[in-house]
Amino acid sequence: MIRADVEGSYGKSESLLSASHVEHTALPEGGAVRSRLVQRLRRRYEDELPLLQPGAPARESIRQCLDALFERGLDTSSALRVLRQLVIERLVVLDCEQAVPLETVTRAVTELAEVALDVACQHAYAQLDERHGVPMTASGQRAHMWVIGMGKFGARELNVSSDIDLIYIYDEDGETTGAEDGRGRISVHEYFTRAVKLIYGLIGETTEHGFVFRVDLALRPNGNSGPTVCSLDALEEYMLVQGREWERFAWLKSRVVAPLASIKSGSAQALRGVVLPFVFRKYLDYSVFDSLRGLHQQIRDHAAKRSAGRPERANDVKLSRGGIREIEFTVQLLQVVRGGQFPELRTRPTLEALQRVARAGLMPQETADELAKAYVFLRRVEHRIQYLDDQQTHVLPTDDVDLEWISRSMGYSGCCAFLSELDGYREFVAQEFDRLLGADAPCKNCQKAGAGSNAPPVEDLEAVLALFPENVQKRLLEWHDNPRILALREQARMRLQRLLQRTAEWLREGRVSSDAVLRMADWVEPLLRRESYLALLLERPAVHERLLRVLGSARWPARYLLMHPGVIDELAGPAMLSTRFDSAVFERDLEERRAALGRTNEDDEENLLNLLRRAHHAEVFRTLVRDLENQISVEQVADDLSALADSILRLTTHWCWSQLKRRHRETPSFGIIGYGKLGGKELGYGSDLDIVFVFDDEDESAPEIYSAFVRKLINWLTVKTGEGDLFEIDTALRPNGNSGLLVTSFEAYADYQEQRGSNTAWTWEHQAMTRARFICGAEGMAKRFDAVRHAVVTAPRDSQALKGEIITMREKMRQARPVKSGLFDVKHSVGGMVDTEFTLQYLVLAHSAEHPEMEPNLGNIALLRRAEQAGLLPAGVGSAAADAYRQLRRVQHRARLNEEPTQVAAESMVTERAAIGALWNAVFGKG
Repeated sequence: MIRADVEGSYGKSESLLSASHVEHTALPEGGAVRSRLVQRLRRRYEDELPLLQPGAPARESIRQCLDALFERGLDTSSALRVLRQLVIERLVVLDCEQAVPLETVTRAVTELAEVALDVACQHAYAQLDERHGVPMTASGQRAHMWVIGMGKFGARELNVSSDIDLIYIYDEDGETTGAEDGRGRISVHEYFTRAVKLIYGLIGETTEHGFVFRVDLALRPNGNSGPTVCSLDALEEYMLVQGREWERFAWLKSRVVAPLASIKSGSAQALRGVVLPFVFRKYLDYSVFDSLRGLHQQIRDHAAKRSAGRPERANDVKLSRGGIREIEFTVQLLQVVRGGQFPELRTRPTLEALQRVARAGLMPQETADELAKAYVFLRRVEHRIQYLDDQQTHVLPTDDVDLEWISRSMGYSGCCAFLSELDGYREFVAQEFDRLLGADAPCKNCQKAGAGSNAPPVEDLEAVLALFPENVQKRLLEWHDNPRILALREQARMRLQRLLQRTAEWLREGRVSSDAVLRMADWVEPLLRRESYLALLLERPAVHERLLRVLGSARWPARYLLMHPGVIDELAGPAMLSTRFDSAVFERDLEERRAALGRTNEDDEENLLNLLRRAHHAEVFRTLVRDLENQISVEQVADDLSALADSILRLTTHWCWSQLKRRHRETPSFGIIGYGKLGGKELGYGSDLDIVFVFDDEDESAPEIYSAFVRKLINWLTVKTGEGDLFEIDTALRPNGNSGLLVTSFEAYADYQEQRGSNTAWTWEHQAMTRARFICGAEGMAKRFDAVRHAVVTAPRDSQALKGEIITMREKMRQARPVKSGLFDVKHSVGGMVDTEFTLQYLVLAHSAEHPEMEPNLGNIALLRRAEQAGLLPAGVGSAAADAYRQLRRVQHRARLNEEPTQVAAESMVTERAAIGALWNAVFGKG
């Protein structure tokens, strides 16, 4: 997070900056002269104003102007202060008379601060080096101090009369080398402490030319009671032991702003490893909601005290209700909660962050756009307030003349229109902020039992447990002696009790089942050390209720949630039930997430493995919830899970190749072929992947390289990390099965399948080919695979011999899967799913040459209907078998969700058995 620059920090936000303000009337010509600040500056610095080049101030022109001031004989202190006055005067003119974008103003002020601090650092170091020698670390390198800009400075959002929040950190302790005479040695800490004083003198002290910037060091470790500068080790210890939640919001926007040499050399990157884990936690972190509520309440209380007896102070565009701070808090809260798992949310500028949280689905796009418009509006008002007298204030003036000037300088015809728009924006901001923090009712019918209402929580665990029926109470009583419960902090214990109280109320009302509550107890017990999950459920009653419904629906979802608890945050997504898996969006988001990790050098193999796993588990869970809520059919579940597997294979292939040390080309000439359920797009939850790897590369080292690559790729897919695994991989369908090469040249694969040479595929391998499809790989390879598949399935065959082989194979499988009398195995019994699949494989292999409509890999149900339409089946047999097969899949699907046997009472499947028996008999005859 702390780095020299942020790529694309302004991206889409820049267009918002320039487009959000509508000129209601023409801006007044010469409007800047109404600013008392401009009047004063023009009188005082008439001769110096031309030294700043025309146009918007930027780093280069600011530096040139400073050099010109030095040439006029000004010392560093005076030159920096005069420079500041010239830049501010120019910005007032550009803003009030030319309506430049907000970013032009904030970027100019930020670059002015960066230039000033860089000059101040150089000046201070030159003096101290002469007196005390060079500060050296124990390793014999010059020690470095980094000036860290916090808040708006870190985000490049400084306003025209802003103070700058700074923190000074140095890399290592040590001692200076001493002056030329060997005297004057001091510790590195003392050296930089003196440097900070000198820097403040050059930047923050008020002289006849005013100041450059007001400097605030209150955000440093231990606040105003802490040392003005501390070592990196001391900062890390502070963050681990004493760092408070509100400080994470402060460090979110932190950035090394000076000296420029440390930024260019990369030494400042050392801060990243300390700050990132402090700001962004590994798990979703809803515990910050309470902290932000407390911080915001303090700000509102302070604002209320300031305005007591002074009602005009209530019109503070920054701190009052619906002000700038609430927009910043809104977006920062979403970033801090999710930024650990979603690195693409880690950006400093408020406008860019709003767009990122919208793209991540955490906020409707229209809400983000409206908040962006409000932010730009309020910031422009803030600037005009400060243009009046160069005071660090955010309160609207009460003087009618001043208010009229602000209104007209923003393009309004008068105060009424301006104030009306101001009130509209502030009300919108306040409502969105209150909604996020749960200040209003969190969800319909959630007004009881600590769910955001005024109902008093039950303080005693015994009293809470008494609210449950006996069977649930018996399970929860085990918590009395549970070490995890006893080890909870008081705050976490209260959260747990409030959750139980709310759950008991819902159970009494019949909104959730006893099974759901019992499974919730099993689910939450091992997770108590991660208090953020308790915070999430308490903060989001709708998530809590949906979680209980998921847990109560079946056993497998409960077990999945226990393995991957972080996915419950997906329940908060408002559009989850109304959408389906979108592979393009999924892959784009993952690539953006990877790029975000790359910008902070975190895109190592471990992080990429975990990134893939978290994303996969989240998508599986979304599909699962849609399934359990009956929003999608069994076939749609299979389609979405298969598309997800395809996406994971594409991403993993791309990322894994980039991590391969011996790669000999930019992209591999390599492909993955899917068989079985993956090939037929019939994946279920937890299905393994039947895949074959091929390459087409003439490089002499290709076989060895691709063999190493495939081993690495399989490891990426199967290895268990802290986030779990992805898939079990089965490569038994490769040429020569388990005795064959793990990866085969495409030419050898084609020869094997098309019966060229002495080593050729068996009939059962051609059966498998009917459900095979090309998943991902090099350009052109998909067409070549389709040609091979076409050749295989349309090859001339002895239909009677083919029938005999398939019947024999089917009988062997049936004998290997005995079923108890009176039961019917929906997959393996006579009249089951395997009978359907074997029948279709015969029809495809025997008739695709004469009936091309049978060749495509469309799935069993579609092919059964096509076979009937082509006259390969008697009328009604194919459609009846298709309906039966669909029903058997549903029964199998539900049984597996509830972790029950797929052997059911034979009489319950009479119709389905008869339909598939008729299909078998129509093709193979009665056995």
